Parts: sequence; C-alpha cells; structure tokens
Amino acid sequence: MIFRSGFAFFLAAGIAITPALASRVHRAPTSGHAHRRHVSTSIPKSHQLHGQQVIDSERVASIQQALIREHYLTGEPSSHWDNQTQAAMLKFQADQGWQTKLTPDSRALIKLGLGPDHSSAINAGSGVSFNTLNIPTNLPAAATQGFVAGSGVSH
Repeated sequence: MIFRSGFAFFLAAGIAITPALASRVHRAPTSGHAHRRHVSTSIPKSHQLHGQQVIDSERVASIQQALIREHYLTGEPSSHWDNQTQAAMLKFQADQGWQTKLTPDSRALIKLGLGPDHSSAINAGSGVSFNTLNIPTNLPAAATQGFVAGSGVSH
C-alpha cells in the first residue's frame, strides 16, 4: 500500500511538473511572417514637403516689377527670390494688414495686379451676362404668362 501511494504521488508530481519543463517547439516562420522590414534611406512620405517649393524665375521678375512700381523695392528685377524681395513682399503684406509668415500671399499678388489670368476662359470676351433671360418673343401670350408666373418675377 505504501508503494501504491508513493507511486501515485510521484506520478501526480510528474504530471504537474511536465508542462513547466516542456520546451517550446520552434517552427520555421510562415511566408507571412518571414518578411524583413525594408529600411528606406529616403524621407518618409509623412515628412515630404508638398506643393510648390520654388517660385519660377519669370514669376519672381513680375512680382519684383510690381513691388518696384509700388515703391516697396528699388533697383531692377533680378528674377531671384532673394532676401530683399522677400522683405519687400512681407512689408507690402503687413501694410495691407495680411499675414506675414508665408510669402507671397495670394491676396497680395492680386492686389499687385498679378492675379490669375482669366482671358482664356470660355466666356471671357463673349459679353455673356447671366442676368439676361433669352425669352423668344414669338411665343403665344399664354406661354409667356406661364413662364413669367413660374419665374417668380412680377410686373
């Protein structure tokens, strides 16, 4: 009987200790886990600058001409966005009460006469007015009365 209880004790202790002593089986990684991270030497996308970084030399020359005309800059246009040009634009913007951290401000360019050119727009020179209604004059009276009543215009 002592043998049986001793055997049962060792068997129970062995079963209890086995998970603690068991080693983990290492398997080769699957194809989804075997990839190594690619270390990029370029700037991460989140840190890349967007938008226009440099002003075109022709645009700089036109800005300089306008600043010279408005007496914010002296000399001849150099076509280079230098410290003098930037200071003149900042002064112009400050005198207008606009922001002075970013240059050039779109409002400042428009005020200098350098805004967008709409001369090539579809209706730029056609004389089309959106306030004119082209109602045919040869319609029956009932048709024009219905049209006028429907438009909400009263005579």
